[in-house]
Amino acid sequence: MLRSLVLVCAGIFGTAVQLGAAAADFSPQVWINPGIYSYHLDRDTDYREDNVGFGVEVLITDDHMIMGGSFINSDGERSRYGLYTWRPLHWEVSTVRFSAGIALAALDGYTAYHNGDWFVAPVPLLAIEWKRLGVNFTFIPKVHESLDTAIGIQVKLRVW
Repeated sequence: MLRSLVLVCAGIFGTAVQLGAAAADFSPQVWINPGIYSYHLDRDTDYREDNVGFGVEVLITDDHMIMGGSFINSDGERSRYGLYTWRPLHWEVSTVRFSAGIALAALDGYTAYHNGDWFVAPVPLLAIEWKRLGVNFTFIPKVHESLDTAIGIQVKLRVW
C-alpha cells in the first residue's frame, strides 16, 4: 500500500507542475488545523469524535489542494493521511468564499481495516474560508463494515 501512496504523491506533484501556468495568477496559501471532529451517523457506536492532531493544507491554485497530517482516529489509534483535492466549484458571499469538490485520501491507522495499513478512499469536500479562518466539511463514506459513515468538520487557520 505504501507503493500506492508514493504513486498518488507522484501524481500530485505532476499535477502541480502542469498547473504552473494557472498558478501564475494565484498566490499559494498554507493552512494548518488541529485535527478533525467526526460526527458518526450511527449514534449507537462508541467512536471517538474529537480526533485531535496536526495537519497542513496547501492550496496550489483555486482548484487544486494537497493536505497531509496525523490525528488520533475514531478508534483511538494514530492515523496519518495525505489528500489531493480538486475543488472546481467556487462561489463567494460577501467576503466568505465557498469551494467544493472531491478529495482522494490515503490514510492508515485503522487496525480493523487492512491491519492498520494504508488505503485510499474518495471523499467529497466543502471548504468555507474567510480571511485567515476556515472550515472544511467532509462526508466520510463507509468503505468497510469496520469504518462507519461520518461527517468530518475541520477548523483551519491560514498562516501564509
